[in-house]
Amino acid sequence: MKVSIIGLGKVGSSLAFVLSLRNIIKELVLVGRTPESVMGDVLDLRHGQLFVEAPTRISAGTLADTYDSDVLAICASAPMSAAMTDRQDLGPANVKLMATLLPELARHSPNAKLVMVSNPVDVLVHFAIQMTGFAPHQVMGTGTLVDSARFRQLLAEEIQIHMEDIRAYILGEHGATQFPAMSCAFAGGEQIDDTPRRRELFRQASQAGFEVLKRKGHTNYAIALAAADIIQCIATDTKHTMPISLKVDGYLGVDDVCLSLPAVVGKRGIERIMHPKLSAPEQQAFLHSADSLRKIIKQINDLNLHI
Repeated sequence: MKVSIIGLGKVGSSLAFVLSLRNIIKELVLVGRTPESVMGDVLDLRHGQLFVEAPTRISAGTLADTYDSDVLAICASAPMSAAMTDRQDLGPANVKLMATLLPELARHSPNAKLVMVSNPVDVLVHFAIQMTGFAPHQVMGTGTLVDSARFRQLLAEEIQIHMEDIRAYILGEHGATQFPAMSCAFAGGEQIDDTPRRRELFRQASQAGFEVLKRKGHTNYAIALAAADIIQCIATDTKHTMPISLKVDGYLGVDDVCLSLPAVVGKRGIERIMHPKLSAPEQQAFLHSADSLRKIIKQINDLNLHI
């Protein structure tokens, strides 16, 4: 298994560290804007390989060195401000950046699975499918995976059940229009009731990333672990179900935008898209999220940034 990480900022370097510990890949290629800094990460990671069970071959490279990758993890991004309150602000600059990266990456690794970590993730997944020519099952984003993890952690504290035993998803946009799918939130076969307190927990979860950003200027650990989980599902074909950003397959009549639904992830990438039975208000929230992203995509298309 060969994984290439493109973008070695805080998130990319954290992802490289997590993958170097997981014993799931043989080769890791790191590509970044500043070769000296990337080589520093490579050397630091190599120095720690004695302490892991199955050492990974780690190297610095260019886009050409990613050839024949099994997974391409995209962490490259325009600079973020600690005062940012909407991930969509990064849209135009990052679509333009992806236009310089993704076509070449796709040429070198036409069979790769592409994991989009950069924001706005849903918009970038949409354009990544266009720019690479990859089939939709090859392209996915971290989406609401971290949002859902934050929500489950808060629910676990409130109801005193281990978070791994809670099935509760935040769906839709990884952003302002996301929503909690409380109608299909369960623990031990028992439904988790939709209460005002749990709506407040959702609000906390949805704003948690900005809270971290405000306090330390970036987020990196949780998103790196989330991306590593997606990659591990591909590498080991575990077929876990997780909420990720993907091209919607006609669910509720939506098929022209990318946003988060639960999906089964395995060696083919997206093995199956799940269709949860949402309540009527939740269905409307999903459609609202799709409509919001549709408008953002149109605005970016009108700028011709990716041509």
